[in-house]
Amino acid sequence: MSAELISLSNALAQATDRAAASAVAVHTEPRGSSSGVVWRRGVIVTAEHALRRDEDIHVTLPDGRVVAATLVGRDASTDLAVLKCAEASSSFAEAGDVSTIKPGSLALVVGRTRASGPVAALGAVSLVVAERRSWASAALAPYIRLDIGVQPTAVGGAVVDPHGRIVGIATPRFARFGAIAVPAPAVNRVVDLLQQKGRIPRGYLGVGLQPVRLPDALRTTLKHDDKTAAIVLEVEPEGPAHKAGIVIGDILVALAGHAVTRLEDVHGQLGAESIGKSLPVKFVRGGALQEASIVVGERVHGAE
Repeated sequence: MSAELISLSNALAQATDRAAASAVAVHTEPRGSSSGVVWRRGVIVTAEHALRRDEDIHVTLPDGRVVAATLVGRDASTDLAVLKCAEASSSFAEAGDVSTIKPGSLALVVGRTRASGPVAALGAVSLVVAERRSWASAALAPYIRLDIGVQPTAVGGAVVDPHGRIVGIATPRFARFGAIAVPAPAVNRVVDLLQQKGRIPRGYLGVGLQPVRLPDALRTTLKHDDKTAAIVLEVEPEGPAHKAGIVIGDILVALAGHAVTRLEDVHGQLGAESIGKSLPVKFVRGGALQEASIVVGERVHGAE
């Protein structure tokens, strides 16, 4: 083996050891586990979809101890769950600079099994976009796609950059192949909100929507280029849309200055920061384009 390959191998092993010092195994059943990262002192972040229960959660720490952890909260839109564990305090993640991640960069995913210790997978960053929304409408900035096959025990593990620093949490949930790195800034935002509120606040309009194709004649009349929009099928009494004068049958074509061509365009404007704000909306009623403003409410019990 050449000296260059030996040097690379040693560097990868060192980076794995460094990340493994903050990687834990998360288990809720007699067999099997996923991974998590000690993100802050006493705080563990893992993949939400891999956490099968809200209770009876245990983690295997880097020193081999198996201890209990409690759920702080979940955020399915970023596939993150936050756990509290007082014993997870010896070593926690050293966050890297996600702005330095480029397509073609090498990346490691480092996790931990409950019985065998650290696990690692090596691959490359296949795509970096300044911002993209997951299919669950969460904004990931940047969006980092990894050409790495992540085994189940490593899901929720640390994504490590070439400097050996942790830049995110690995999940295959939003990727058709490989995995993505939920970037460190998004992880910090979710951790802060879940610690403060135990949930992720979401805005809502109080409407039921369905995608609809706009007739060519209507698009010509309105001088509207987009072929699809969202039609209102239900309006919650005294909800934000009702108070703004929206009625069943209205067709939303723009919200907050952004075109509405699919339901995700509406969901994407309803993050926690939108609650209480007045958003301009353009809609079609009786073949005519109209405008209104909707004061975004806070979603309760899964309201749309």
